[in-house]
Amino acid sequence: MTKGGMESVELFTSEGKGRGLKAQKEFLPGDVIFAEPAYAAVVFDSLTHVICHTCFKRQERLHRCGQCKFAHYCDRTCQRAAWLEHRQECAALKRHGTAPSENIRLAARILWRLEREGSGLAEGCLVSIDDLQNHVESFSEEEKKELRVDVESFLEFWPPQSQQFGIQFISHIFGVISCNGFTLSDQRGLQAVGVGIFPNLCQANHDCWPNCTVIFNNGKIELRALSKISAGEELSVSYVDFLSLSEERRRQLRKQYYFDCTCEHCQKRIKDDLMLAVKAGESKPSAEAVKEVVQLSKDTLEKINKARMEGLYHEVVKLCRECLKKQEAVLGDTNIYLLRILSIASEVLSYLQMFEEAADYAKRMVDGYLKLYHPNNAQLGMAVMRAGVTHWHAGLIEAGHGLICKAYAILLITHGPSHPITKDLEVMRVQTEMELRMFQQNEFMYYKMREAALKNQKIHVMPEPSNETSPSLFHKKE
Repeated sequence: MTKGGMESVELFTSEGKGRGLKAQKEFLPGDVIFAEPAYAAVVFDSLTHVICHTCFKRQERLHRCGQCKFAHYCDRTCQRAAWLEHRQECAALKRHGTAPSENIRLAARILWRLEREGSGLAEGCLVSIDDLQNHVESFSEEEKKELRVDVESFLEFWPPQSQQFGIQFISHIFGVISCNGFTLSDQRGLQAVGVGIFPNLCQANHDCWPNCTVIFNNGKIELRALSKISAGEELSVSYVDFLSLSEERRRQLRKQYYFDCTCEHCQKRIKDDLMLAVKAGESKPSAEAVKEVVQLSKDTLEKINKARMEGLYHEVVKLCRECLKKQEAVLGDTNIYLLRILSIASEVLSYLQMFEEAADYAKRMVDGYLKLYHPNNAQLGMAVMRAGVTHWHAGLIEAGHGLICKAYAILLITHGPSHPITKDLEVMRVQTEMELRMFQQNEFMYYKMREAALKNQKIHVMPEPSNETSPSLFHKKE
């Protein structure tokens, strides 16, 4: 077996799409097709002192490098593991006096590795860094300007004693980072903490309804099968969240990745009708009424974002309730504008510990999601998990346990059994199962016990709602 398990995939050139990856054997849902360590990776500027620069775990107390005072590590093990990558960076940081931005640090790490190993194929890689796409020719004027600024800052940071690369090649590296950068998340997978380059993974083409998913687990990126894949079939991943109209997804893909999506779901606009559904029944709402409510929803979402930024969560709840009242009379239960408001309302109400109202919204959100998402979608799994926890906190143990089991089945496929979030979920599943048995034997005793337990401890408080639903896979500036 070759290192990195790349023997189960092959690189091929596909009609009109350039390179792609093909399965060499059959895979079943949840199989890891390959796991790939980053060719180079860095922690985001805003988190350099709270995230380990080797394993990207979030820790309370990190050791910092005594030399540059910039790099932080979990412990000596992580620090030793980083030295090969950090040695030249460390000297450059000391010479430069301040740390440059994440893009410049990542470009430098890539070029130091090229200096050490040469630009041929790195071990376990199907493609060399020279051969990755950079799309610089498609950049807008604004992007070209940013690129020039990055190259200038890079040249100030790059040490004179390191190998000197031409401006064109340095621009290629920044282009590669902007098109192929991949978001790394912390150990729980809930926060985007850094960006890395994974040459094999970037060869997988996009499909809005893909047969694979990608997860950052234990310092490596895993490409996992979502459905049964036959030998010879192309492997695809989704670069964007499915929960947008096909036109909106295509616009996003064009803007961020410079291609027109021709997947079946976009061409046939599959599920667009559900995402735009209006209330069923005798009297169908007028086109005018629908237009009005959609506009109100868009305006409300902007107000909500502003209130969330300022931490005004009660204001968010008020905005959601008002909007839902208007939406419920007009929009269908799979309409994405209704689902977006339900999702925010349930998350913020859970955070405020108003669990019963939150559970009601979460249930409706999940029912809508189940009709839209692929049954093995990671975002779906996370949403079902949140809904399950909310029901459990609301004392709705039967529904809570059912949702937690459902979420667990999805995450086993998308994240795998060893991912920290799947392990957390397994603990909840065992706990809710035990509580459910107690509830079924004696409801009165169950509630008495629950009350006593609640007096002594706050139940798992939900994390503070963030503006990121969950980190998007590919690291792109919006």
